[in-house]
Amino acid sequence: MADSNLDPSISHTSPLIDGNVLVAKALERAGVDRMFGVVGIPVTSLANRAVALGIRFIAFHNEQSAGYAASAYGYLTGKPGVLLTVSGPGCVHGLAGLSNAAINCWPMVMISGSCDQKDFGRGDFQELDQIAAVKSFSKFSVKATDIREIPNCVFQVVDQAVSGRPGGCYLDLPTDVLHQTVTESEAEKLLSDADNSRKQEEPHRLESSEIEKAVSTLRHAERPLIVFGKGASYSRAENELKKLVESTGIPFLPTPMGKGLLPDNHELAATAARSLAIGKCDVALIVGARLNWLLHFGESPKWSSDVKFILVDISKDEIELRKPYLGLAGDAAKVLKLLNKEIKDDPFCLGKTHSWVDSIAKKAKENVLKMEAQLAKDIVPFNFLTPMRIIRDAILGVGSPSPILVSEGANTMDVGRGVLIQTEPRTRLDAGTWGTMGVGLGYCIAAAVASPDRLVVAVEGDSGFGFSAMEVETLVRYQLPVVVIVFNNGGVYGGDRRNPEEISGPFKDDPAPTSFVQGAAYHVLSEAFGGKGYLVGTPDELKSALDKSFSEKKPAVINVTIDPYAGAESGRMQHKN
Repeated sequence: MADSNLDPSISHTSPLIDGNVLVAKALERAGVDRMFGVVGIPVTSLANRAVALGIRFIAFHNEQSAGYAASAYGYLTGKPGVLLTVSGPGCVHGLAGLSNAAINCWPMVMISGSCDQKDFGRGDFQELDQIAAVKSFSKFSVKATDIREIPNCVFQVVDQAVSGRPGGCYLDLPTDVLHQTVTESEAEKLLSDADNSRKQEEPHRLESSEIEKAVSTLRHAERPLIVFGKGASYSRAENELKKLVESTGIPFLPTPMGKGLLPDNHELAATAARSLAIGKCDVALIVGARLNWLLHFGESPKWSSDVKFILVDISKDEIELRKPYLGLAGDAAKVLKLLNKEIKDDPFCLGKTHSWVDSIAKKAKENVLKMEAQLAKDIVPFNFLTPMRIIRDAILGVGSPSPILVSEGANTMDVGRGVLIQTEPRTRLDAGTWGTMGVGLGYCIAAAVASPDRLVVAVEGDSGFGFSAMEVETLVRYQLPVVVIVFNNGGVYGGDRRNPEEISGPFKDDPAPTSFVQGAAYHVLSEAFGGKGYLVGTPDELKSALDKSFSEKKPAVINVTIDPYAGAESGRMQHKN
């Protein structure tokens, strides 16, 4: 391609670089150090150029899993996870990850190649209006129509992904733009000019009266509760949360991915007394969590009809949508710091003997004892509780840094949420706000790349595992310290659970829509690629497999045989099915 209309002040004697190199340079200048994706026409050279500049590229089998990895990487690191896809169907497959980032409010950038601009509308190879396709799930989308637009476009999507409420952004790179050239000297000027023009978003400033009102409301509450979610986790609010909880003595309740910001076994944890805590509290400080389906929309009968919500959220729009008693717009860690400062000037603490604290503690202890009595039994063939207890103990035995836990599936995720213990922040990744199945292996890879010093343990149902099982090869190829534990009960929820009246018609002899091949040898999949595989069906076999795989910190799949009639769907979800 010709490099016409160059700035006459720039020497044309310097070497030429193409759009692939300029994109890679812009990404590197923007602070991107990891990329996930599937290469092919027209982005293979872009991936290679990025690697040459020191950006690690993790190549997947499927853009969906790569997109899930990019979204989780953004959450775990606070920097946009970057997904690279080919055009057309590659972009469409990548929408799974972009949508996951959008709903979970995680920073991510999806970059897709697209067809030659002059051939658009003529039925070109993998032609698609990709800007239109991503619209529903992108905070900001831009198309580079000329090589000189690349630096600005790259910086825009990276900055927009983390500004305000984080989310997914999209960059479209037509084939012809990737093939255009400029001189190295012009490229450097384009990069410098674009970098210098980047703008930092001004943070929202809270009025002191708002902080004072929040503290006063908590101070005068009879039954206060602190609820925190993955927004608080993303903002690294754990230290300020610890100060707030321990200085005030207010019980706390994490949402699933908020687990670990404070240890699950903390004396003020209300997780095991969840129904009592949310049903009876009169003031609830909600930090980095939305009053959506996971928190029953903040409505009765789950919540008291007169509860006062103090909502801490990065988004003023979210606060206006929920209409709480009081809204504090801002970064969770910064808002909590202001609350702690206000409390420090005039301290208060409920104390262990406070009737509310005591009632939460007694109910939690009662429920924990009931659960432990069930967990103590060795049931064979396995139900869900016996192997979950063994896995819990093995994870706790690793010590610090504790493993990052990835969980997906129906029974497996629901039981695991109550049994598996998180003691460190950002060590739990599950189906999230959107209830996305298939995130497992992508999340595992993201976690291993983001935290190479930690073991990653996936506890998955066989249905959830099946969405991304081929990425076991990716684990082996990059030798990532990931152990995947598959709860194999022969299907979705547990194989064929049809009522007699549902078994009729010309295809009544077909397998049930919920059933898989019985006794599937998932562990052999790992062995096929050079990883370790274990088939277990007794406590001793599972303990041995966990001990070996955890100590080796190498890719492994543990295939746990579960009674197909054990378990039931989550009570929170039964009414929706």
